Amino acid sequence: MAPGDIPRPSTRRRSRGSRFRRTLVGLSVGALTLAGLTVTAQHGAVAAPADTRAAAAAPADVPAPPAGFTTTWSDDFNGAAGSGLDTGTWKYDTGPGSSFGTGEIETMTDSTDNVFLDGNGHLVLKALHSGSDPGAGWTSGRVETQDDSFGAPPGGVVMMQSSIKQPDVTTDNGAGYWPAFWMLGQPLRTGTTWPTSGEVDILEDVNGRSSVFGTLHCGVSPGGPCNESSGIGSGEHACPGCQSDYHTYAVQIDRSTSPEQIRWYLDGQNYFTLDSTQVDSDTWTKAVDHPFFIIYDLAMGGGFPGAFGGGPNANTVSGGQMDIDYVAVYNKAP
Repeated sequence: MAPGDIPRPSTRRRSRGSRFRRTLVGLSVGALTLAGLTVTAQHGAVAAPADTRAAAAAPADVPAPPAGFTTTWSDDFNGAAGSGLDTGTWKYDTGPGSSFGTGEIETMTDSTDNVFLDGNGHLVLKALHSGSDPGAGWTSGRVETQDDSFGAPPGGVVMMQSSIKQPDVTTDNGAGYWPAFWMLGQPLRTGTTWPTSGEVDILEDVNGRSSVFGTLHCGVSPGGPCNESSGIGSGEHACPGCQSDYHTYAVQIDRSTSPEQIRWYLDGQNYFTLDSTQVDSDTWTKAVDHPFFIIYDLAMGGGFPGAFGGGPNANTVSGGQMDIDYVAVYNKAP
């Protein structure tokens, strides 16, 4: 683990019914506070306009590629309000969180109550609660790209970027919320086990903390060169306003440098860099030097929120949503 990293559980295995993700690791981190958010305090629904599927912010065009890059693939989520995703491009991961291996309590569905286009150029993943027990009765959404060819060739660079508004909750009413934008190695789909096949977490936040974590998972679990199931990561990085507005989250895998690097960005600013020399060359090659597929999900509960105080609880609001404006993959040729 790199100096200054916060030990944290963060594994998200793709296989349905046997997906292993986070194992609880003890943490002690001071709470961050948010101001200026208008969210209901009672267990119920997040305050929203009358049309809860209409996002207030206008969608942005998919940005032109950075200098030297070309756009490989993108989606700006245009479509009719309330419609589902194009299953030629995306696939739904469904099933109970209890089968994921991380203590999550939601059920992931393909319902347009939980996963839908808002008609304004956004994909929405929405967590909904029913019943009186905050520890049960949650539904939400998780989707991944059908395409698993996003990667950097030898000598090249790949960049994955998305504009996202995290669930508009606070540390007071957002306990248990766990939004994520991440990717898994293509070899996982062809039989290589996790974490050998690699996982790069581009954005994770928990419990409405207005922060971001970036992490690489690799090697073997438990332990190994990536200290699984914690991985090697940035630790908690402050993300002011990320609960109430759109921000860009990106990662670059750079195979043009020696040593190779993975770089994490928030609003275009590099906040964490990982060199290939931090693990042995075989581990890095198996985890990083291949294509990936992209995933979004909005989990509830589990080991990672539990490490920051737990949840959901009686104050946790239903209806928090992760709004995604666009996703793009850019490549720089060798």
